[in-house]
Amino acid sequence: MKLRQYQEAIRRICLVNILIMCALCMRANDSITVSAADLQNLLQRVERLEKQVSEAPKSQEPARDSVSPKIGTEERSHRFIIGGYGEITAKHCFYSNNYLRYGQNPQRFAGDHYGEFDLPHVVIYMGYDFGRGWSVGTEIEFEHGGTESAIEIEEEEGGEYESEIERGGEVALEQFWLQKRFNRYAILRAGMQVIPVGGLNAHHESTEYFGVYRPEGEFSIIPSTWHEVALTFMGSTKNGWHYQAMFLPGLDSDRFNRKNWIKPGAGSPYEFKLANVFAGAARVDYTGVKGLRLSLSGYCGNSFRNTLSKSNVELDASAYKDVKGTVTIGSFDFAYNDYGVVVRGSATYGHLSDAAKITQYNIAMRKGSVSSKQWVASDAFAAGIEAGYDFFSLNRKLVEKQQKFYLFARYEYYDSMFRYDGKATDMYPWCGRHRAAVGINYFPIKQIGVKAEFSYGILKDGVRADGTRGKLYNDEPQIAVGIVYAGFYKLN
Repeated sequence: MKLRQYQEAIRRICLVNILIMCALCMRANDSITVSAADLQNLLQRVERLEKQVSEAPKSQEPARDSVSPKIGTEERSHRFIIGGYGEITAKHCFYSNNYLRYGQNPQRFAGDHYGEFDLPHVVIYMGYDFGRGWSVGTEIEFEHGGTESAIEIEEEEGGEYESEIERGGEVALEQFWLQKRFNRYAILRAGMQVIPVGGLNAHHESTEYFGVYRPEGEFSIIPSTWHEVALTFMGSTKNGWHYQAMFLPGLDSDRFNRKNWIKPGAGSPYEFKLANVFAGAARVDYTGVKGLRLSLSGYCGNSFRNTLSKSNVELDASAYKDVKGTVTIGSFDFAYNDYGVVVRGSATYGHLSDAAKITQYNIAMRKGSVSSKQWVASDAFAAGIEAGYDFFSLNRKLVEKQQKFYLFARYEYYDSMFRYDGKATDMYPWCGRHRAAVGINYFPIKQIGVKAEFSYGILKDGVRADGTRGKLYNDEPQIAVGIVYAGFYKLN
């Protein structure tokens, strides 16, 4: 029963008591009297009971999102859930977007700037509970407005019909899974689903971070939103523990690169997902303390032989016969939300074995292959923290309307070339940077947010041509605004 229902029930009980007492007074010809002080005392007791109900500890279940939308977790069956999330954004960058801006002469781009309007993510989620513990979930994502093509008649080319690409976004089936719930402690899920490694993958909805865009650190070094066909065992306990363990195909080391580390190795460029090697992922959340969530997550799996470029027989007979390319990722993230204060943070560290051999192999791949033919680090790192205060929490009327206005700040550091072959290196210093941001979030209703921020990217120092150490590249300031939404609803 909800809080408002509790309060209404208390009021009705007290009203009935008052009417009964008044009726007794009339029937006994004033043999029983009810004074104004008695009524006032009764009303004060009602107020105390309402306060106790309103201050009672709330359930510490994780917030509903597209990773864990709560479908199939209650006793009631035949429930349809629909929802989604998305962003409408605009930004102006006071730096260049030229692909040579990190080259030999970056100063020639020092005065450049550019702007963008975008729809980074528009997601539609639908799920249905069939009953008897069986349920299904689906999620379709349109990135950057989706894709568009058109057929046109080219008058300048003899009236020929030509097919042209009108928009260069993406459309992807991000989730499709079937689930069997045995009880709250044991749930099996199979199909395309989000791999909840790191804070961003587990909480990637637009209202789950302060920035206009997703946090850069984790977004740069691990897949986001990371989704694979997997088999998952998950559940939760009554005292606030939630757990997931996943079995899934490994990454593909052919597509690793210097800028995004192992991120491009997820998914598949083919019509199917290669599964020559396998991996495991796990996540544990603790929400037993009001307003607090503490989370640990990790991933481990080989990546080298998950390829079409050479057969395993050829690789076993070559210089790469002992190469495995084991990817190991560990992450801690947390969130605190109470008393108008929101603090979120995460730290993610990853290691790739045989990075030098994989670099050598990828660079030697033929032209036109799926590989970017780039160096890849043995270690990558990302950490960030953000904090905001809801100034509307100081006004009772605004709290009742569930409106929020946050002033926030964020800092993060990340480096996709943190170490190479286990050693610190100055190769590609532009892959590492500090980023600081300040801004506002205004929520006129719970599901809709208006965001604005100013951020400043400070690239890592490196060794100059004269042998001295210092700044090599231009800093990267930008301003951004956005309107975001996230909501999930039950239809009976």
